[in-house]
Amino acid sequence: MGTKLTFKDGTLLLDEPADTALPCKNWGLFDARVRQWRAPAGKYHDIFAWFYRSGTPLEDNARAYLPLDFRLPTDRHPRDYQTAALQAWNGAGRRGVIVLPTGAGKTFVAEMCIASAQRSTIVVVPTIDLMTQWASRLNQSSGLPVGMLGGGSKDVQPLTVATYDSALLMMEFIGNRFGLLIVDECHHLPGKSYQQIANSCIAPYRLGLSATPEREDGADALLDEILGPICYRKEIGELENSVLAPYQTERVFLALEQDEQEEYDRARNIYITFVHSNRIALSSADGWKKFLFACARRPHGKDALQAFFAQKRIALSARAKLRKLRELLHLHRDGRIIVFTADNATAYKIGELFFLPVLTHHTKAAERKELLDSFRKGEYPCIVTSKVLNEGVDVPEANVGIVVSGSGSKREHIQRLGRILRASPGKNAILYELVTIGTSEANISDRRRQNSAYERTDYL
Repeated sequence: MGTKLTFKDGTLLLDEPADTALPCKNWGLFDARVRQWRAPAGKYHDIFAWFYRSGTPLEDNARAYLPLDFRLPTDRHPRDYQTAALQAWNGAGRRGVIVLPTGAGKTFVAEMCIASAQRSTIVVVPTIDLMTQWASRLNQSSGLPVGMLGGGSKDVQPLTVATYDSALLMMEFIGNRFGLLIVDECHHLPGKSYQQIANSCIAPYRLGLSATPEREDGADALLDEILGPICYRKEIGELENSVLAPYQTERVFLALEQDEQEEYDRARNIYITFVHSNRIALSSADGWKKFLFACARRPHGKDALQAFFAQKRIALSARAKLRKLRELLHLHRDGRIIVFTADNATAYKIGELFFLPVLTHHTKAAERKELLDSFRKGEYPCIVTSKVLNEGVDVPEANVGIVVSGSGSKREHIQRLGRILRASPGKNAILYELVTIGTSEANISDRRRQNSAYERTDYL
């Protein structure tokens, strides 16, 4: 008999006294309430590895995961880079992040990892749409029943797919039932709440998947600890013309009309004057928070906040953009087009003006499915969206993207490009970015284009 290890409410309990000679302080804290050492469940790998290497007896009552007979169809053949990704993950102790562009087959790589680990597996995804997509794919590949957690489903199987939100709620109860944790779009995981998903799960094997793991707040560094470091990476340019469709990006600069420019300048002056007078550094991590606080507490704060939104609205939905959008829709009338906006209001305005279907987070699940199915069939040659299609939705038929407006996020911009890059015979993709000159949008555009995918850029 050795040290007893148990799983309790998303944590691990080690039955050792407070003054134990074991390195328990490396894993957690002594809990005087139960007179045991308590550690996050995510420390299971470190704890088990230490006991194994040191030859110290351990009574492991925490583990409840089982072998999983997951076999890939014999007619599925991985590409060279997918095999290399699997080898890199196995070589890293089956812990780490694999970075591949949208359309490069991350799901198949994940299936290869499941088949290699052969342990009960939970896949965590951002949305209900992705949950059903993953569950269907895993079932078709393996023939195994696939449980789902999310969207009203609470079915836990040895092979389960869960949304982030459902996994967060349930992991403290089921976190010892899986030996492999796969996190899709893992750049979301370092969020303060979502970290708990990984911390409450004992899975010794871990895989993160993302096309864009870096975060603006730098929190992606946490992925090294909770999933493992990046073990394999391929960029868009490395797979173009082979796995991904050849593509072109074109940035179109447009001027505000005189009345728009005058209104923009007035609003911008009010906003900037307030920021400077209150000594707010908007480039700092908490700059926006300080601005909102000052708007609520300082004289003329309400005017400054209204001015901020006014100048932003003018820049993002300038009349010249709508005219250019009309030209591009006509130019690519035989293509399959996705129009991206930064906000719902602009998306609905474009939908109303051009009689186009609009997809936002307000769109009900049934309507969303109908819109996407019709888009894939070509019944709707164009669809307008704010941020719903930034990640996770499979729309291989799209070959033209038009960014009417967006944030300064490099991830968002790469994700939007990725939506049109899934290869098909004879396909050539093009992404337009409409930018109003003489506004802050030009700087925003420069920031979001800081990626190798945009090094080859033509300007109109």
